[in-house]
Amino acid sequence: MMNNASKYRFVCTLTFGDIYGQIIVWLIVLFLSLATALALMGASRPIYALVCVGLILVLSLPFLLFAFVTTLINHIEFSEVDAIAAKDSQNQSFTNPQMPSQTVA
Repeated sequence: MMNNASKYRFVCTLTFGDIYGQIIVWLIVLFLSLATALALMGASRPIYALVCVGLILVLSLPFLLFAFVTTLINHIEFSEVDAIAAKDSQNQSFTNPQMPSQTVA
C-alpha cells in the first residue's frame, strides 16, 4: 500500500499573482472601513466608529479565508510519476555531484 503512494507527486502551482486581486480587494474594504470610522469619529460617535470597524473586519475575514483556501486547493495537483522516472529522480536527489570550479580568464 505504501508503494502506491510513491507513484504520485504533489505539486502546488500557487503564485502570488493568483491571490494578488484578493489582497487588493480586501485592502480596499479595510480602507473603506477606516474611512467610515474616521467619518463617525468626526461626528462625535467614537463607539459607533469602533463597532463599524470591528464588524467589517469580523465579517470580511471569513470571506478572505474562504477565498485563499479555495484558491490554494485549486492549485494543488497530484501528478502520476512513471516508475523509471521516479527511480531516476530519487537517485539524483541522493547523489550530489560536485561541479568543477571554473576559472575566469
